[in-house]
Amino acid sequence: MYIKLSLMNEFLKEFKSRGYFYQCTDEETLSKKLNENSIKGYIGFDCTAKSLHVGSLLQIMCLRLLQKHGHKPIVLLGGGTTRIGDPSGKDKTRKILDEEEIEENIKSIQKILKIFLDTNDKKVSPIFVNNYSWLKNLNYISFLRDIGRYFTINKMLSFDSVKLRLEREQSLSYMEFNYMILQAYDFLELNKKENCVLQIGGSDQWGNIVNGVELIKRHSSNEVYGLTTNLITLASGVKMGKTESGAIWLDKNLFSVFDYWQFWRNTDDKDVLKFLKMFTDLELNEIDDISKQDINEQKVILANQATSMLHGTFETKEAERIAINSFSEDSTGENLPGIKIDKSNIDKNVINLISVIEKNLSKSEIRRLIKSNGIRIDNQTISDEKFIISKELINKKKFIKISIGKKKHYKIVI
Repeated sequence: MYIKLSLMNEFLKEFKSRGYFYQCTDEETLSKKLNENSIKGYIGFDCTAKSLHVGSLLQIMCLRLLQKHGHKPIVLLGGGTTRIGDPSGKDKTRKILDEEEIEENIKSIQKILKIFLDTNDKKVSPIFVNNYSWLKNLNYISFLRDIGRYFTINKMLSFDSVKLRLEREQSLSYMEFNYMILQAYDFLELNKKENCVLQIGGSDQWGNIVNGVELIKRHSSNEVYGLTTNLITLASGVKMGKTESGAIWLDKNLFSVFDYWQFWRNTDDKDVLKFLKMFTDLELNEIDDISKQDINEQKVILANQATSMLHGTFETKEAERIAINSFSEDSTGENLPGIKIDKSNIDKNVINLISVIEKNLSKSEIRRLIKSNGIRIDNQTISDEKFIISKELINKKKFIKISIGKKKHYKIVI
């Protein structure tokens, strides 16, 4: 049911105004409940890698927004479900990690999340849970009898996470097919243990979230709610968090502060205001004022705001300083992030330009840039894709500056 903006709960109002909102199971009743009391809401994160990437940032911002409006977030780290793999949006079964690797990933991801979330205010400080704690000891027969009876194959086959996979004629294991039941069970457990009444997730999780809402209603008659966000794509059509050079990791050991700042600074003009709303804490009226500034000034504000949230003010300012110096045509590149190369290969004169920078771009993209004079070494254009980085070249000053297009600059060091 449509709710007038003036009557809507402040959390939901801002959730919509920032462009997060996609669907809600019962928006009117949820709005009333949010007005009455502080609630607990949860978001689940898979632990398939050591770090989350920027594609998870929208969900993190939702947790921050819950805290801002006086509600308590629950962060579910999927130690149990990661052992199975969510089939949503996947063409094939995900590689199953061993238990030790999953536990290490959980510790690493939790550290990242604590950077973004307020852990000092007890009223809104996050609760971290690992669903392996209740999934590991499930009795299969009891689970089928007590939980499985609420699910029908007909309905499970109708959800996009299953239907799209089958329509593409990609195999779906029985293990993955069970993922939606386990996610629904997670919501049930959190409702029982923590009085959690809200699950938030991406729009591709709608089916799984609805399953949880319905399971709780049938199992315990409690009213709970599901809320989903838009799936974010860049103006180029690429899914948020993925680029030709790989994932934009939130761990600076995997993705440098400078590169993170540059990612935001290089935002397409069409995305800047949208991302200021979605990925910064700036108030909406401040963003309206910023929208009147030059587009490049807007991009610097976005880069500074987004980067300082993760890496702090000092490192952000340093990244900005390096970037400003690097964009100068006559800059030496001394302060740039480095790409290391093996000294023995330099001595043999076998370091090909493409092999050095292919970690940052695909080979086809590098060749295209070379043909269009988009690659420069020490500010000199390179026109030969077979260009060799020689010992003599790098020995002149212990490193060389490499520019990829107009916006990416690195130094190559031994």
